[in-house]
Amino acid sequence: MNKHPPTSGRRRLRQSVPLFRLAVIGAVVAAMGGAFVYASGVVAPERLTPQRIVNTFEANAGVHPGFRRNHAKGVCVQGYFEGNGQAADISSASVFKTVRTPVVGRFAIPGGNPSAPDASVPVRSLALDFRLPDGQQWRTGMNNTPVFVVNTPQAFFAQLVASQPDPATGKPDPAKLKAFFAAHPETRPFQAWVKDHPPSSSFGNAAYYGINAFRAIDANGKTHFIRWSVVPEMPYTPVTAEQKGTHDFLDAELRERLANGPLRWHLVLTVAKPGDVTNDATQAWPEDRPHIDAGTLVIERETAQSDGDCRDINYDPTILPAGLKPSDDPLLAARSSAYAVSYSRRTREEARGSATAQASAQTSTRNIQ
Repeated sequence: MNKHPPTSGRRRLRQSVPLFRLAVIGAVVAAMGGAFVYASGVVAPERLTPQRIVNTFEANAGVHPGFRRNHAKGVCVQGYFEGNGQAADISSASVFKTVRTPVVGRFAIPGGNPSAPDASVPVRSLALDFRLPDGQQWRTGMNNTPVFVVNTPQAFFAQLVASQPDPATGKPDPAKLKAFFAAHPETRPFQAWVKDHPPSSSFGNAAYYGINAFRAIDANGKTHFIRWSVVPEMPYTPVTAEQKGTHDFLDAELRERLANGPLRWHLVLTVAKPGDVTNDATQAWPEDRPHIDAGTLVIERETAQSDGDCRDINYDPTILPAGLKPSDDPLLAARSSAYAVSYSRRTREEARGSATAQASAQTSTRNIQ
């Protein structure tokens, strides 16, 4: 196996991050939690469902019809993945052969407000939909943090509740956040990573991590536990003071860079060793695990999400081709369930909006006639 450690984007600089900001970051990170079960008194005695998760996103950020309930602000991108065959030994998925696979993706920032300033959170995300030649699809949602903030749906929901804005200040209550983090020591690796890693100055110079473990099935039916990341060829640089004062710098910067040529990342598969945890997204695997450079992701162009190819895609991370399967990580089932609720709500709102606009246009035409 070819070792290609994903070191880009991991430069460590000290930065102080206020407690309330950490909670907001964690509350809007893409992963949703695990199989929805009873909260067992952690937050409430009622059954924890995907509807309650999405309802709480709406309570925190407001309802913005037609937009995703998390990662509402984003941009569509298109390109392809050039497989090099080096991962074909651990997965039979055709995407890992020496073939070119079309990709429809989406860069975004966390949160339910599609008008949020880009500098309001340090997290960036990248979702990808690989269109395999046999009609199968591989969808993945990644963040620029290598670990997630919590490891259960109950804890994730508790964080959402603790992060709800105080009507008097419009910001989360620091006392509630302090209590949440004190009760959840599993959040420490995430907090430490954010503290040591200033936000990137571009969507194009950040590394993105799948965070959850998955199962790669080889041609002989053998299972290998893996995590994946995409590592940029562009050198990482931190966000600048000027960018922090610019409302929409990420999309503008991406558009300018793509006007000068494609952007590239290496898709790196990290292979677990026996005993490595596969059901806890807050724990990173040791750096000495094998890394396979499986090929190159090439992003060629971007379009607005209002009418781009990514608009109607639900980037459900459990949509996998033959040769890849979910692991026992409980966050995966919940992400799938909550994404489905969000997708249903926003597409229904889009349909209603289109019907209203069409009726209004017909009325206007009759009035003119």
